[in-house]
Amino acid sequence: MLKEFKEFITGGNVIEFAVAVIMAGAIGLVVKGFVDNIVMPVVGHFTGGSDFSSLKIVLDDAVVDAAGVVTTPENAIMWGSWVNTIVNLLIVGLVMFLIVKAYNKTKAPAEEPAPAGPTQEELLIEIRDALKK
Repeated sequence: MLKEFKEFITGGNVIEFAVAVIMAGAIGLVVKGFVDNIVMPVVGHFTGGSDFSSLKIVLDDAVVDAAGVVTTPENAIMWGSWVNTIVNLLIVGLVMFLIVKAYNKTKAPAEEPAPAGPTQEELLIEIRDALKK
């Protein structure tokens, strides 16, 4: 059983999958930074300077006691953060599409089989018919 596990772990598919997961996490962080720090400020500029990540619908306000300590936190629907997540998803999808498209271009095209010529019998029939004429 230990030998089978060693073969499984050292097999190409498991290692390739692990690399893919790590790369996806790294790409996700890069895209999240791009969305949060570049795309959303531009979108906010064209929508009147609003920051989408802070947009929310407050259901219950926070309760603060006399000493200024929050006893009950604010309860809110953070829809602006959700918009950021949707934009993030679209950009990750676009990046992954471009990566797969570039990868597919690097693969060698499948060779088409050579056109099948006449069989030996067909050639003999042609020769026979040519000799008869």
